[in-house]
Amino acid sequence: MLTSVKQQVSEQEWQVRVDLAACYRAVAMFGWDDLVFTHISARVPGPEHHFLINPYGLMFEEVTASNLVKVDLQGKKVMDSDYEINPAGFTIHSAVHEAREDAQCVMHLHTAAGIAVSASKQGLLPLSQQSLFALSSLSYHDYEGVALNPDEKTRLVADLGETRFMILRNHGLLTCAGTIADAFLGMYLLECSCQIQLKAQASGQELILIPANILAGIQAQAKQVTRSAGGSLAWPGILRKLDRTNPGYDK
Repeated sequence: MLTSVKQQVSEQEWQVRVDLAACYRAVAMFGWDDLVFTHISARVPGPEHHFLINPYGLMFEEVTASNLVKVDLQGKKVMDSDYEINPAGFTIHSAVHEAREDAQCVMHLHTAAGIAVSASKQGLLPLSQQSLFALSSLSYHDYEGVALNPDEKTRLVADLGETRFMILRNHGLLTCAGTIADAFLGMYLLECSCQIQLKAQASGQELILIPANILAGIQAQAKQVTRSAGGSLAWPGILRKLDRTNPGYDK
């Protein structure tokens, strides 16, 4: 009789698997996915620096707790799996996980709004309340082609620094956080900011930028509003909606 993945891992790892699979399903539910491309990774509890990433070739709504692939920082599978991983996804995510102990979850997406803003020379503008949370901890990384060059990892990590939000020029968006729920909340705020900006610019009206003094003080406010409670307040509601619309992520 075959042993299930749940039986082979700790309770803590299984919970990370369930939450990460739910995060993939939530990205699909919000329409942020890009077929089988882009990735969300999460660190597995323990000293080994292993992390979980999606099986290459499955749509995001097909990801489950059991079919996530566990790899080390060299991209080698450390647990049997019928699936491989996307090398480009490994390059970006392993770089962040290796450099940032606080980056327990890393989300990278190719949304149309995110790529459009990433291609704008001005980048993200302080046009909305949502944008202020991202701007309080935002970095940029210039495009170097498909992320297959290991040498890019050093430059990406240097550009990311200690920030939690990153816009990859001509490429997409990235968030990292201490929990899957917080990384998702960060991406929600960043993606909303990009959508609002594009709609405001498309109106052709003169735009009002949020004053610099408000932007300067938002970092402390952002910690109070989003990090003290984190994404944990919104996460249970997302899981309830997934259970109704796309069950099975926890299998």
